[in-house]
Amino acid sequence: MFTISNEKDLTQVVEYLKDVPYEVSRSRLYDAAELYDGFVPCDEDSFTSCYDTRVYQHFVSKGKQTEDVMELLARTLHDHGIHVALNDFFHQHDPRKCVGVMGGHALLRTDAMFREIVLLSKRLTELGFCMLTGGGPGAMEATHLGAWMAGRSGEETGDAVKMLADAPSFKDKGWLATAFNVMEKYPQHKFHSLGMPTWLYGHEPSTPFATHIAKFFENSIREDSILTLAYAGIVYTPGSAGTMQEIFQDAVQNHYLSFGFSSPMVFLGKDFWINEMPVYPLLEGLVSTGKYKNLILSLTDSLDEVVDALLKFQSGKKE
Repeated sequence: MFTISNEKDLTQVVEYLKDVPYEVSRSRLYDAAELYDGFVPCDEDSFTSCYDTRVYQHFVSKGKQTEDVMELLARTLHDHGIHVALNDFFHQHDPRKCVGVMGGHALLRTDAMFREIVLLSKRLTELGFCMLTGGGPGAMEATHLGAWMAGRSGEETGDAVKMLADAPSFKDKGWLATAFNVMEKYPQHKFHSLGMPTWLYGHEPSTPFATHIAKFFENSIREDSILTLAYAGIVYTPGSAGTMQEIFQDAVQNHYLSFGFSSPMVFLGKDFWINEMPVYPLLEGLVSTGKYKNLILSLTDSLDEVVDALLKFQSGKKE
């Protein structure tokens, strides 16, 4: 166990905190320019030396579950700073208008659901909502792309999706470069969205479309924060194990009114949530038998109905 017993020990700690490849005393959120500092879209190999990659490589080399006390201190200080920055963010943006979108990280840019999420997020952003996700690829990227394209025409949005289709998966060469190309062609200065990725899943690149990025080392705190901050409700799009975890964690918060209220849980994709991953009938059954209480559930294939459910909650007309 490391203890600070003299000035030499203190100097050793200070030097370590200065030498890590991330800023331990930061009090601001990231954006794409800072997170991907050093990445050049025309040079795919530059990704291996950008800021985000350097931090991830350090994270892995020290151990994702490290026992190094000074590294733990550095990560804790960094994540504390991100929390401070999140508080500042919500002093400027109404937390009651924060909508979360959960779904699969493997969703391809060429999938019809990707475009649906883009259009939904674009519309909600234009209605004054702040979109929130785990900040990764797939459904998360679609959400932030929609927010990024807010205020633009349907044709421009369609063009942006088409540009991204050159690299459908985050595993494909050009995935990040095509995103930056879209951002360059269609700059965004008015609307905002919040992505909350983690270096624990650093093999999945963070979407640069999120205008504000709260990237954490500690994933459990980050996951709980996403669900907690989505005051205005969460839209669940098709996903797998991670999405299932989020559904039931959210259901517990709503059941116990952990923060004094229950928010909408909107499931987009009837066939998926009834047949492929039959979570919705299970939740309905648990509500009907009283095992779960206070859940505001809805299931739909219609983007209009998703928007209506969220607006109804905002108006206070909850069933």
